[in-house]
Amino acid sequence: MTNDEKVAIVNRLYESSAVGDFDTCETMLTDDFFIMEASDTPMAGTFTGITALRDLYAQVFGMIEVTNVVRTEITSGGDYVVTILHFEFADGLEPAHLCELFRFRDGKVCEIRPYYFDAAPLRAAHEAFKAKQGG
Repeated sequence: MTNDEKVAIVNRLYESSAVGDFDTCETMLTDDFFIMEASDTPMAGTFTGITALRDLYAQVFGMIEVTNVVRTEITSGGDYVVTILHFEFADGLEPAHLCELFRFRDGKVCEIRPYYFDAAPLRAAHEAFKAKQGG
């Protein structure tokens, strides 16, 4: 698989997940796919299986009001694609800057691992969301 092919798959994952088309996303994931979220984030933990991305999105959008995902750059080499991006939140809160690592196996994504510069903006967005919900 070429680097361009891997980048195209990651771009399709972002585009499909942005519109809630997880059926399409799941065609690009291995059966044993997993996402590991850092322990200092509100969505900490490991999400596993073909529906892991769908499950993570359901959890995240039930606890944080993300208004935009801005991808700055994407690069690829070996079995990996890495994106540089940030999440924008409601109410003008500070954005969360991160890189997301996508690992490939047999032409599909088998792992996503986000690396946040600072998880404090995620936690602040989570607290703001809870306050809006009356909690």
